[in-house]
Amino acid sequence: MSLYYEDIEIGARFTTASHVITEADIADFCRLTRDHHPLHTDAAYARQAGFDGIIAHGLYGLALMEGLKTGLKLYEDSSIASLGWNAVRFVLPMVAGDEVHVEMAFTDQRESRSRPAGVVTEAVDLILADGSPAITAEHVSLIRKRG
Repeated sequence: MSLYYEDIEIGARFTTASHVITEADIADFCRLTRDHHPLHTDAAYARQAGFDGIIAHGLYGLALMEGLKTGLKLYEDSSIASLGWNAVRFVLPMVAGDEVHVEMAFTDQRESRSRPAGVVTEAVDLILADGSPAITAEHVSLIRKRG
């Protein structure tokens, strides 16, 4: 399925497959971003800070949100660009072993002023297995029109 601008229905909701965050995921993100803060690498340090173990980077969670959302294949043929993420909030920590999924809904749309496309806004939440949001955000994309 590939949605074009004309197919967007404000209020339509989608849920992604889930993903279990692993220590390897966190370590890989440390390596890729060069962020080796002890909250992400040292379980004893993280526990002293009040966490159950090493925590995933908030930006890892944000990137994972986009990856999980991409798995829905909503814009396979219609995506032009991500225009940005707004109102990002890291609500709860994510630790290795946490299972997460994304819940998203279309909240706004408008025609592009510069090309035959539209700007689409989504409410996007990364949800823990107990139903609590770990991250909440708004994502804005540029989506092709048909033809």
